[in-house]
Amino acid sequence: MNAATTAISAPPPFNWRTPDYAAIYQERGARLARIRANPESALPRMFAYYRAKPWEMISDFGVTHDPRLIERGLPAQIPFVLFPAQVDWCRFVMERWRAGENGLTEKSRDMGLSWLAMSLSVVLCTLHKGLTIGIGSRKEQLLDNGADPNTLFHKARMFHEHLPAEFRTRMLSAHMRLVFPETGCSIIGEAGDNIGRGGRSSLYIVDEAAHLERPELIEASLSANTNCRQDISSVNGLNNPFAQKRFSGKVPVFTAHWTKDPRKSAAWYAKQSATLDPVTVAQEIDISYHASVEGQLIPPAWVNAAIGAHLKLGLPPTGMKFAALDVADEGRDLCAFAARHGVVLTALKSWSGKGGDIFKTVVKAFSLCDELGHESLFFDSDGLGAGVRGDANVINAQRESAGLPRIHDQPFRGSAAVVKPESEMVPKRKNKDFFLNAKSQAWWALRIRFQQTFRAVVERMPVDPEAIISLSPDLPELLQLQSELSQIAYSINATGKVAIEKAPDGMRSPNLADALMIAFNPTTHALELWKKLAS
Repeated sequence: MNAATTAISAPPPFNWRTPDYAAIYQERGARLARIRANPESALPRMFAYYRAKPWEMISDFGVTHDPRLIERGLPAQIPFVLFPAQVDWCRFVMERWRAGENGLTEKSRDMGLSWLAMSLSVVLCTLHKGLTIGIGSRKEQLLDNGADPNTLFHKARMFHEHLPAEFRTRMLSAHMRLVFPETGCSIIGEAGDNIGRGGRSSLYIVDEAAHLERPELIEASLSANTNCRQDISSVNGLNNPFAQKRFSGKVPVFTAHWTKDPRKSAAWYAKQSATLDPVTVAQEIDISYHASVEGQLIPPAWVNAAIGAHLKLGLPPTGMKFAALDVADEGRDLCAFAARHGVVLTALKSWSGKGGDIFKTVVKAFSLCDELGHESLFFDSDGLGAGVRGDANVINAQRESAGLPRIHDQPFRGSAAVVKPESEMVPKRKNKDFFLNAKSQAWWALRIRFQQTFRAVVERMPVDPEAIISLSPDLPELLQLQSELSQIAYSINATGKVAIEKAPDGMRSPNLADALMIAFNPTTHALELWKKLAS
C-alpha cells in the first residue's frame, strides 16, 4: 500500500446533483481499515502525502453541513467531497502561501468557500508545526457566536470533531481561538477594525473582504501582519480596495464562478434570476462589479446567454473569419487576441508585453492567425497600436519571401468618426448624433449583439441569426472576459452622445474585452460584404 493508493478523493463516477454518499462512506471505511491494518507504515506516508496535497485530506475524511439538504431527503451533515474548482482553489492558496505572496478570490454565492477555508486551516494546523492562521471578518458574530452553525469557527470545530482519531490532533477551543498543542499551531479570529492588529500570521484569510466597513484601516494593519493575505469575497461594486486590487494586475486572482460548480445548472441559474432582483443576481451570482452602477453596458445575464449560444440555437459557425489585436505596453496591462468565425468567438488569448516590443507582438498575432486559418487581423491603431501597420508591412514582406500568405491587417481607430454617420443603429438617432466616436459605436454594436442573443436564447424571440454573438464555452480565458465585460460602462456626455468608460482609476484595462469589441466592430461587416461581392 502507498499514499497514492490510500488517498482517493471520490470513487468515480460521482454525480454531484444526485450524490451517493453511502458509496463515499463505504470508501472511507475501507480506506481507514487499510490504514489501521498497518498504522506504523501507513500513517507517516499519509501525513507526508497530505502535507503536499492537503485538499486530499478534506475529501478523504472531511464533513460539511448544509440544512437545506434535508428537504431533498439527504442528511444535513455530508462528506466534504471537493469538486475540481474547490481543489483548484486549495492549490491556489497553497501556491500563494509557499511563495509568500497575497491572493484574491472573487466568488459567486454558495460556492462552499467558507467551509473550505476553515477546513483547510484545520488541516494545515494538523499537518504542520508552528503555524498561526488569522481569520478576519467584518463582524465578530460572523466569526464565532456560540453554537451558531453559520459562523466560521463553528465550521472549523465541526470539521475537526469528525476527523478520524488518527488525524484528529488535539485542539483547545476558546472564543475566536483554536489552539493545537501538539503542533504548536493556532487559528485566531479578529473582527472589524481590529483585523490584523493581533501580531504576526503565517497565513491570513479575510472573509467577505469587499464588505468591510473601514477597509483602509485594515489595509495598513495587515500589511505588517503576514506575507500571505488571502481576500475572499462576493463583490460589492468598484469603490473599495477589494475591487481595486482585483483589477490592479498586481495580485493573483482566483474566480470561483457558479459555472464551475457541478451542482449547479442553467436551470438553477434561471430559478435564481426569476427569484432575485437583477442587481443581486449580477453581483452575488455573476460576480459583476458594475451590478449597482448606473450605465452598465452589457448586463451579465446577456453574457451568460451568449456562452455557447450557437450550440443552444443549433447554429454551426459559418461566414468569414476575423481576428483582432489589442496592444498593451510593458506595464501591467496585457496584449489580447480574439478571433471569430462568423458570429462565434472561437479563440481568446492574452499575454504580457513586458520585455518585448510591438514587432514581437505582431509576429505572435500573425502566428495565431496562421494556427486558426485567419487571413484578416484588425488592430487598435490608436496609441501604441499606431506602430502595428508598419511592423505588419515588414512581416508580410518577409512572409511573401518565404512563400506564406499575407495577413490582411486592418486598422481600427476608436477615436475616429463613426461609421455610416447618417444611418441609424438606434432608431430615430443618427449615428453621428448618438455616438461620440467609433469606439462608442463599436461597443454599442456589441451590446446589441448580446441583447439579441439574450432574446433568442432566454426569451425565445425570433432574431436574425447573423445579429447575435456566441462565446465558445471552452475558451480558457472566458471567465476573465466575463469579468472585463462587466467592467464596461457608458454615460451620456454634455452633447447627448454615448461615451464609454472602461477602466476606473487604479484598475487594469479590459484588454480581452477590447479585443472582442474590435473583432466585432461594424467595419468588419463592411469588409465581409466587399469580399462576398468580390467572390
